[in-house]
Amino acid sequence: MQHAVGSPLPPPHQPGHGPAAGWSPAAHHPGHQPGGAPQHPPGYLGAAPTGPVPPAPQPPVPPVPPPPAPRHAPVPPGTETTGHVPLPPGGPVAMPSAPPAATAPNPGTTTLAVLLIGPAGAGKTSVAKFWADHRRVPTAHISLDDVREWVRSGFADPQSGWNDHSEAQYRLARRTCGFAARNFLANGISCILDDAIFPDRPAVGLGGWKRHVGPGLLPVVLLPGLEVVLERNAERSGNRRLTDEEVARIHGRMAGWYGSGLPIIDNSTLDVPSTARILDEVLARAIASPPKW
Repeated sequence: MQHAVGSPLPPPHQPGHGPAAGWSPAAHHPGHQPGGAPQHPPGYLGAAPTGPVPPAPQPPVPPVPPPPAPRHAPVPPGTETTGHVPLPPGGPVAMPSAPPAATAPNPGTTTLAVLLIGPAGAGKTSVAKFWADHRRVPTAHISLDDVREWVRSGFADPQSGWNDHSEAQYRLARRTCGFAARNFLANGISCILDDAIFPDRPAVGLGGWKRHVGPGLLPVVLLPGLEVVLERNAERSGNRRLTDEEVARIHGRMAGWYGSGLPIIDNSTLDVPSTARILDEVLARAIASPPKW
């Protein structure tokens, strides 16, 4: 039996029971008049309610996918990163290539690794800082004495005696300087390092620097006269100041650099800016004809 859609139906009767309580046929047949004849044909159960038509169901809206994560440039294998800035790994420094013959070498615009050698009081640190400060390309200064003195408790001062402990700390500091120089140079920053290197002592010789930095390291010797070195040493303080006897002994051993083939600058009568200018001239010649060492 079919019924009109939308008209509520009474609950079914059960045998022996009347209509369910609370349900009135008149309430569900608006056309029925009490006491009168039905106004609709038999079997009519009432018209569909005339309330507002419910809106038609809308198709489901597909979910909006989240925006893609920002993509960064791929980092080459083997590179270390700080944040999102790729840092090329440091490697042995190659010998700087000489420019064409028609162009004079310009050490002021070339990425270089320079090793400034000399006795205590030669002015290595002052010249190295001035040279690094006045270059037109980024340049770092690395002093072996500064790195060696990073060790605070248990520092093995060579002035108290050169032994296995002080040599081990020296070798560690030299390796640390070489590691720093390679990383600076790999990122386009020149380096000038300074150290009191003896020509007759393999433990503190050039071989270790060449091994830790690379064959492209350009060594230059600062060697003023003994009187000048003694005067400069007297102006020092703390553990950087040596006895006159020690200064004279070191200076005498440095004389072994004469005849070594390395460039030597006698800065006895030169101030720091003049010495830095001559250093540039020496480096220009070294770039054009690298020293054999």
